[in-house]
Amino acid sequence: MDVALEADVYVPNVDEAGNYVDKPPYKRGVYCPCASRKDKLYNTTQQFALHTKTKSHIRWMQDLNFNKSNYYKECIELHETIKNQRQIIAQFDIELQHRTNTINILTQHITQQALKKEVVEDLLDMN
Repeated sequence: MDVALEADVYVPNVDEAGNYVDKPPYKRGVYCPCASRKDKLYNTTQQFALHTKTKSHIRWMQDLNFNKSNYYKECIELHETIKNQRQIIAQFDIELQHRTNTINILTQHITQQALKKEVVEDLLDMN
């Protein structure tokens, strides 16, 4: 059985000032999500370091730094969405449990009614 490894997606680091900065990863096999070459796999740190000097990668980093407050706002909104979805799922789980219990009770009731009918039919057959 072969083990398949998937390359990581590069994520820039954040410096003390809160700005995104490039720090080449030590791992081999990294994709950079900047628009220049999304499908390009960088197998060495040197290849990736050369890529970080391209105009498109530099522009991507500038956009990240320019929009970082938007990303923070989006992150907060996503956390709120996740919280709401967890509450909805919990409500659905409770509702599902109630419906499952109702189905079980009704199934038992129907089974008991069927057994009573069988008993009555058997008693009539005895006459």
